Amino acid sequence: MQLEIMPKKKRLSAGRVPLILFLCQMISALDVPLDSKLLEDLVQPPTITQQSPKDYIVDPRENIVIQCEAQGKPPPSFSWTQNGTHFDIDKDPLVTMKAGSGTLIINIMSEGKAETYEGVYQCTARNERGAAISNNIVVRPSRSPLWTKEKLEPITLRSGQSLVLPCRPPIGLPPAIIFWMDNSFQRLPQSERVSQGLNGDLYFSNVLPEDSREDYICYARFNHTQTIQQKQPISVKVILVDELNDTIAANLSDTEVYGAKSSRERPPTFLTPQGNASNKEELRGNVLSLECIAEGLPTPIIYWIKEDGTLPINRTFYRNFQKTLQITQVSEADSGKYQCIAKNALGVIHHTISVTVKAAPYWIMAPQNLVLSPGEDGALICRANGNPKPRISWLSNGVPIEIAPDDPSRKINGDTIIFSSVQERSSAVYQCNASNEYGYLLGNAFVNVLAEPPRILTSENTLYQVIANRPALLDCAFFGSPLPTIEWFKGTKGSALREDTYVLHENGTLEIPVAQKDSTGTYTCVARNKLGMAKNEVHLEIKDPTRIIKQPEYAVVQRGSTVSFECKVKHDHTLIPTVIWLKDNGELPSDGRFTVDKDQLVVADVSDNDGGTYTCLANTTLDNVSASAVLSVVDVPNPPFDLELTDQLDKSVQLSWTPGDDNNSPITKFIIEYEDAMHEAGLWHHQTEVPGTQTTAQLKLSPYVNYSFRVMAENSLGRSLPSEASEQYLTKAAEPDKNPMTVEGLGSEPDNLVITWQPLNGFESNGPGLQYKVSWRQKDGDDEWTSVVVANVSKYIVSGTPTFVPYLIKVQALNDVGFAPEPAVIMGHSGEDLPMVAPGNVHVTVVNSTLAEVHWDPVPLKSVRGHLQGYRIYYWTDQNSSKRNRRHIEKKILTFQGSKTHGMLPGLEPFSHYTLNVRVVNGKGEGPASPDRVFHTPEGVPSAPSSLKIVNPTLDSLTLEWDPPSHPNGILTEYTLKYQPINSTHELGPLVDLKIPANKTRWTLKNLNFSTRYKFYFYAQTSAGSGSQITEEAVTTVDEAMASRQVDIATQGWFIGLMCAVALLILILLIVCFIRRNKGGKYPVKEKEDAHPDPEIQPMKEDDGTFGEYSDAEDHKPLKKGSRTPSDRTVKKEDSDDSLVDYGEGVNGQFNEDGSFIGQYSGKKEKEPAEGNESSEAPSPVNAMNSFV
Repeated sequence: MQLEIMPKKKRLSAGRVPLILFLCQMISALDVPLDSKLLEDLVQPPTITQQSPKDYIVDPRENIVIQCEAQGKPPPSFSWTQNGTHFDIDKDPLVTMKAGSGTLIINIMSEGKAETYEGVYQCTARNERGAAISNNIVVRPSRSPLWTKEKLEPITLRSGQSLVLPCRPPIGLPPAIIFWMDNSFQRLPQSERVSQGLNGDLYFSNVLPEDSREDYICYARFNHTQTIQQKQPISVKVILVDELNDTIAANLSDTEVYGAKSSRERPPTFLTPQGNASNKEELRGNVLSLECIAEGLPTPIIYWIKEDGTLPINRTFYRNFQKTLQITQVSEADSGKYQCIAKNALGVIHHTISVTVKAAPYWIMAPQNLVLSPGEDGALICRANGNPKPRISWLSNGVPIEIAPDDPSRKINGDTIIFSSVQERSSAVYQCNASNEYGYLLGNAFVNVLAEPPRILTSENTLYQVIANRPALLDCAFFGSPLPTIEWFKGTKGSALREDTYVLHENGTLEIPVAQKDSTGTYTCVARNKLGMAKNEVHLEIKDPTRIIKQPEYAVVQRGSTVSFECKVKHDHTLIPTVIWLKDNGELPSDGRFTVDKDQLVVADVSDNDGGTYTCLANTTLDNVSASAVLSVVDVPNPPFDLELTDQLDKSVQLSWTPGDDNNSPITKFIIEYEDAMHEAGLWHHQTEVPGTQTTAQLKLSPYVNYSFRVMAENSLGRSLPSEASEQYLTKAAEPDKNPMTVEGLGSEPDNLVITWQPLNGFESNGPGLQYKVSWRQKDGDDEWTSVVVANVSKYIVSGTPTFVPYLIKVQALNDVGFAPEPAVIMGHSGEDLPMVAPGNVHVTVVNSTLAEVHWDPVPLKSVRGHLQGYRIYYWTDQNSSKRNRRHIEKKILTFQGSKTHGMLPGLEPFSHYTLNVRVVNGKGEGPASPDRVFHTPEGVPSAPSSLKIVNPTLDSLTLEWDPPSHPNGILTEYTLKYQPINSTHELGPLVDLKIPANKTRWTLKNLNFSTRYKFYFYAQTSAGSGSQITEEAVTTVDEAMASRQVDIATQGWFIGLMCAVALLILILLIVCFIRRNKGGKYPVKEKEDAHPDPEIQPMKEDDGTFGEYSDAEDHKPLKKGSRTPSDRTVKKEDSDDSLVDYGEGVNGQFNEDGSFIGQYSGKKEKEPAEGNESSEAPSPVNAMNSFV
């Protein structure tokens, strides 16, 4: 049904409107909830509430779930089409439909391929009022293809040339995310000079010697399948031609060097896009990304402008060091010409990109559900826009309206369907399809024809309380079809309220624009339509407003003092105000310095954090008022100024400055920081601190640093902003005074040694021409040190080494001035190779059905050929080997660290055949596998039977049917069935134990009591023991003939007379006994009872009748608290029903040697259960008669 909130200022019209069914809500802060009970008896066409996206990319490794949820009254049924034809899910065992919905679940995890179900799906939800359809859902499995193999030649080029490293990732679904890393999985640094383009290529505006490396690797990440594909590494070598010797220069021709452009300084040219102009097309609502990447020396800087307008402020973003311009939520207004400008010191170039914004269809007015009464008129409107203009087409119940059944009340006029004099058969679901070449929109809207008398949903006698001189809104939420007219009355007499004083809203709300004291009273809302009338009374009270008559005032205080704010409130005497204080619109700090009294706030020991806005907020249930004041606290010092450098020496300089204002808090110290403009421009480091009384400092300096200094002042309140930077001062160069840290030697291949170190930063170089002398030799040999000098790198690879041999390594820093001190010697190892030998003497000990222990002999350490990391056990079960190829058997792996020679295999499947082997592992990988060893796990206990149900109940029998356990974990030997009756007080009777052959799945129990509830416990057994049990309950049927006869006898006149005579006789006997007793004598009956007590009326022992208390919980749980059952699980005879023990049929019954039952049975009124299918019989005259027999 349609729910709407009508506009606030429209009058309530008595004339007809298209929407005649109305569930209203008050136009105020109050929310009137939808009355679900009201809608239970109203029919409604289907409405699609949830569906999968139009373009649905699924993971081929998981089950496919295509959503389709709908609601309606009666609940709709669902059907699907696949590629335009009916999709019969009953014929495909892998496809199921979720119960109560139309959601499809395609089980491809067990078998089948996602590609088989690729296609276009559409869901239809249908009931007697119409059919709603979903979008066309295009289902496609995600794809993450491998990179095509290619041989990449090393690239050699001169310093300063431009370079483009292509990526060209494989085409996947959805498209991959591209990024560049080295072989250590570290992202390559990017800057204005080096950056990645939108197409994934890596662009160098100009190359430098530090760009030389052999591991430029492009990666493609496919998020949907969580896979990453890697391109072959690209090797780049950048050379300085001026430094080559004559021999190399003579042998190196221009054709052998990448590209043809000069390495000298040059103006910019565009690497992408090509030419002076290009075109770009984008869809409305997407992100527009424009890219310009230029080469040149020095590195060009990119600027963007829009030729025929300005760039949108809140939607424009610059990415990739200004090389990419992005505009979010692009619209047709963003079409136009955009210009990127590349500029360096030698020139400027421009490129113009003409942008055209197209648009898939989007709603201007989507069709809305329409509810009409018989004979009413209405219209469905469907308006959409797009570029190009979309075409509008209509469907009725999922069928094109041109071929749908004719409806004389319906007339189509383009994007509008007009309904005239509708009837109940006019109810249907209409679909509006707006489409162009870029997409489509599909909107479902139903027409529901109903006739309902008025109902008022607002609670009766609702009390409204309103502050004087404010609007009062009295709610009258109503419902009816046709749309009821609403009238309001005040008091018990008088005419309807008019709009000269009141505002009558179309949603039924009565508004009093300015409520006064005389507005107090009772108001009546009356709703009428041609089917009836309804009314409701509400009450209005007017209250005086709350006011602040004494407001807090602005205050300025120093830290540590006390300040107070005053706030006095006047309010209506019937309302109780609550006054709270806020700081900066939040709660007051939770410490003892803040004290709130009746009319004031006191802040003691004020700190700089206490400054801000303090608000007094007075709340009642109807209104609130507030008043604020600002507290200002003294601040931190102002920054120093006038910095000056004097006494400039090689390793020291004197800095002086002028302090700023201390803001009434003495400066305690000055902090001096420096910047190295040569090596780390923009990064400031701590230099030293001096007392607050000092305005000069003698600073120690390092060699070859371009210093700038700044000063900050600090007082008890905090630190000032930094001062302006001083002039720069460049110190002279010197040899390094330290060597690289973190030197390591590890092999990446069996025949190499990779020496790495943490390079010195520019500040630590102490001079130009920083290089590293790398030296190495075998630890156990007599070889001399081998050395090489490298620059701009942090590793060196020694080739041709023996496998896994220890080496001594040292790395020394040097520059143009000289060498650093002698470095420390560290030990490393050349590369590892795969182990050569498999572990021997592998044997398995089965501990139990799920655990086994494996032992093996260690391999010789020499055969490991690397660092021993541990041993790895591969094991698998052979039970499915006949169904699958052996190489597809799922193998499990357990790794045991270090030199362990045994390990446990947990989580094995009982009664299974397993195969395993063991391999040794080093840093390179795994060695060969040991010979396979086969072992078997013994049987285990089975799981519970898969199901248990009771069928064909009769007077004295029940039939049980079950499914075997899903995990038998062995060979089933038998089933055990235990059952016991449950009486009307939920107490359990004797337990009967039956053994059933393992090949049975059905068993009938006979000779049961009629109209009795039984509880069953059922479990399977193997030779290892009993499995988990499953429980169920059932009831035998009632003997209707006996119950009918009892009722018939109890209503006979003769029986009633007989009972009256018996009652009279008992009364006479009681009178005689009373007289005899008063005379002190004994009457014969009494004497006989005293002499010969009747054994039939002796109290029974507690253990003669045994019933456990019945609980809904599992059998092993304790009895419920409050049970009347004694702690020994017995029930006294007078509190229990008859049991099989009472009749000598229970397992706990006792017999004499001649078979006679020892227990005594005393006839009692039978208690009948009063739940489930059982009946509860009230005491009848027949039962009373039985008590005398």
